[in-house]
Amino acid sequence: VQLVESGGGLVQPGGSLRLSCAASGFTFRSYPMSWYRQAPGKERELVAAISSAGGRRNYADSVKGRFTVSRDNAKNTVYLQMNSLKPEDTAMYYCNARIVVVTTPSDYWGQGTQVTVSS
Repeated sequence: VQLVESGGGLVQPGGSLRLSCAASGFTFRSYPMSWYRQAPGKERELVAAISSAGGRRNYADSVKGRFTVSRDNAKNTVYLQMNSLKPEDTAMYYCNARIVVVTTPSDYWGQGTQVTVSS
């Protein structure tokens, strides 16, 4: 399993970024995918999740109305569109896949992509 995030960077408050996570090594279309973030000194938190077919999406309260998670199962890629960014969105953003083999789930993570919101 390999997850590779991209698209992070430095952006001013109110700006936008689009993160991508390219997945390989598993049947991408069969699994829900999630985005997490971790700011310095804080625990990793769930930002958004999307079902395997993309029909269901969930968001942390702090990003509702500003972030949109989507996926392209033909490209084995999940996206996070982030609008109206705030300084408190500054964090390392990680892509997550929870893959179940028989009955045992295993979490897989990418290396992360840094998002910094600052003027």
